[in-house]
Formats: sequence, structure tokens, C-alpha cells
Amino acid sequence: MASELIFRGHESQHEPDTYSPKPEKPTWHTMTRPIHYLLREQRLVFLLLGAALAFAVFSLFSPPRAAVPYSARDSFSGESFLTDESTRLNPHRVSLDSFRSGKAPLGLKRKGLRIVVTGGAGFVGSHLVDRLIARGDSVIVVDNFFTGRKENVMHHFGNPRFELIRHDVVEPLLLEVDQIYHLACPASPVHYKHNPVKTIMNKTNVVGTLNMLGLAKRVGARFLLTSTSEVYGDPLEHPQKETYWGNVNPIGVRSCYDEGKRTAETLAMDYHRGAGVEVRIARIFNTYGPRMCIDDGRVVSNFVAQALRKEPMTVYGDGKQTRSFQYVSDLVDGLMRLMEGEHVGPFNLGNPGEFTMLELAKVVQETIDPNAKIEFRPNTEDDPHKRKPDITKAKDMLGWEPKIPLHKGLPMMVSDFRQRIFGDQKGGNAF
Repeated sequence: MASELIFRGHESQHEPDTYSPKPEKPTWHTMTRPIHYLLREQRLVFLLLGAALAFAVFSLFSPPRAAVPYSARDSFSGESFLTDESTRLNPHRVSLDSFRSGKAPLGLKRKGLRIVVTGGAGFVGSHLVDRLIARGDSVIVVDNFFTGRKENVMHHFGNPRFELIRHDVVEPLLLEVDQIYHLACPASPVHYKHNPVKTIMNKTNVVGTLNMLGLAKRVGARFLLTSTSEVYGDPLEHPQKETYWGNVNPIGVRSCYDEGKRTAETLAMDYHRGAGVEVRIARIFNTYGPRMCIDDGRVVSNFVAQALRKEPMTVYGDGKQTRSFQYVSDLVDGLMRLMEGEHVGPFNLGNPGEFTMLELAKVVQETIDPNAKIEFRPNTEDDPHKRKPDITKAKDMLGWEPKIPLHKGLPMMVSDFRQRIFGDQKGGNAF
């Protein structure tokens, strides 16, 4: 049985082969099609309900528009820690950096920051942690307890905004933070001379700083390096400005610390210029106060501990060397202003009030024991003859200068040392 293909289109063979497009619909019909679509099946009702629900959720969870004043108080003097300049909105830059730097635009609540403090269980670090916690930030302390003491931060145990990690910064550390205060380094002659290789080569100043700069680069955190007035060495300029390059003996007994800090400053600036890391550099001058190591070899702690123990106060050389002494709360004030400001530095942070060693010994005598004896010993190697900061730059750019003179700050340190040496519970830990 054969198949047949039957063509049934013969009826149209006589029709002309032409194309006739459909007639165009009027313009008003095209414009009304979306309206008809929304009206069908109550789609308009659902659209309005969705918009109302989104507005209600946004109104419920959005922050209030009223300005919330913020002022961090100095726990010693009660004076406002932040100046108007440090809390004023920068008209040229409103970004996440404002929150990371501790400043909040007008009309918004200040966001609590997540901050790591290396060496946070040490003398200066623990006081810095106190201020950051009091300000409402979350703080992670990283310390290997080479010079730090757990007792300095124990009062924060149990606070959900406080964490303590026993860790050496020479090993890498992975954290998510907004700011890094890098204080980790043995700062007293007794400690850094005890292990000079670890101070500079076994990495505290070099690899430790590299690790923290690397962390800052990875997470976009702002990084503050605590350098030292020792970068000036035995200065030929007096007082010392930040533009002075120093007079350092690179092979002396103090060079492990001096050159280590100079190298750390170099690394910070290289990361700033080459990798875009936001860095801040502080050059710290002699600082004293509660929680100092009692036998760390620094002149203030030496004199106070010796006078309390009824031992002769040891003066090295002729006692005419000069130093400048700032109370620890003034330093912490300067560090926080520097971190929150927009200037890289370096900045001298110190008290320009200058004392000879003999003058300091007399102040300690007046404070502790008028009958305390003074004993002279040969001077130590590479001991700077003069040390006094020029803080003009910090005054002009940070609005900072020290407020607590030696005769007011020293009694608070004496009270702390007396408690720790003799167990006198009346001593207190004033700050």
C-alpha cells in the first residue's frame, strides 16, 4: 500500500503572494497594559502591602536620627578626653574609616570598635585597655607575659567585650579587627639587655611588627606603632623634634632596642607607602605610673622602689643627665588621639618638663622619705646625656599636651608600689 502526499493548498494558488502586517494598536492601549496587569487578580493590593511591610521593618530597625553626644572621660581628672576636633564630622570624608577611627558622624551612634592591643597586659598597654573598654570598645589583648602581668588586666575577666590571648607576636595571628595598637616589646634596659637577640632579631621589633602590619593589611585595620625617644640616641639636638634623625650607636649595648624601633618605623612607613596601610607612629618619652615593673631598671621605678625599701637611690654618673617624665594617663590620651586623627606622624609624646637625675631624686625624697640616701655609681654605656621632647607638632595637629605634673603623678605611683611591695591594701592603684 503506497503512501501519498496530498497537497491541499491549491485553493490559494491563484491568490497574490503578498504580506499584510497586523494593524497597529493605538498608543493608549500600550500605556494601559501595565495598569490592566496590576488590576487583574489583586496584584496591586499585594504590591501596596509589600511596600508597607518593608517601610515598617526599616523604621523599626533603623538607628535613631537624634544626635547622641559622646565623651570619654579621663578616669583621673574627669576632664573630657576627646576634643571637639576629634569628634567633629570631617566634611571631606564620611566612610567606614570614620567608625574605625572612633569618630561618628553627627546624628549617628558611635559604633563600638574591635581593637587588638599587643602587649596589652603590660604597664602602658593595660591602662590603654582600661580606657578602650570604658569607651565601649571590644578589646583583644595579645601578650606573651615576658614583661606583662595577668594581674594588670584581671579586673576585666568576665567582661564579654574583653578577650585575652597568650601569644607571642613573632608568630602569625589571624583576627578580624578595626584597629591595632602595637605595644609589644621589652621597653626597659633590664629586659631588653637580658635578651637582645629576641628584642631585635628574634623578631619582636622586626617579625612581630611585620606580622601585625600584615594583619592590618589583610583586614583593612588602622595600625599604631609605639616607637620610642631612643630612636634619637644620644641626641646632638635639644630639645628633639620629629625631623631629627638621631645619633645612635648601632653596635652598642642599647642598639638592640634603639635600632629595633628604628627598623619598626621603617617597616610601618613602607607598608603605608607601598601597601596603603593606615599607620600611626608615636615616639614615647619616659613614662611613669601605677603598674610599672618594680625592678625594671628605669630611673623612676628604681628610685621609688629603693626609697620604699630604705635602700640608697642609685644615681649613675654625676646625676646631671636630664629626662622628661609623663604620667601614664597623659600618654594614653595621646595614643588614642593619634589613632583617631588623620596624621601619620611620627609624633613625640612626652612631657617637656626637664629634670636632672638629682632633681628627680629630691622629688622622690620629698614624696617618700626625706632621709633617703643617694648613692653614685659609674655611668652606663651609651646613656643619653639629655632627653627632652619638642611636642609642638602634637599640640598643633592632635590638640594634645600632658596635664599631670610630676609632683601630682608621683604620689599615685608610690601608692601602687607600696601596695605591691608591702601588701598595703590602702595603697590603691590610682590612674
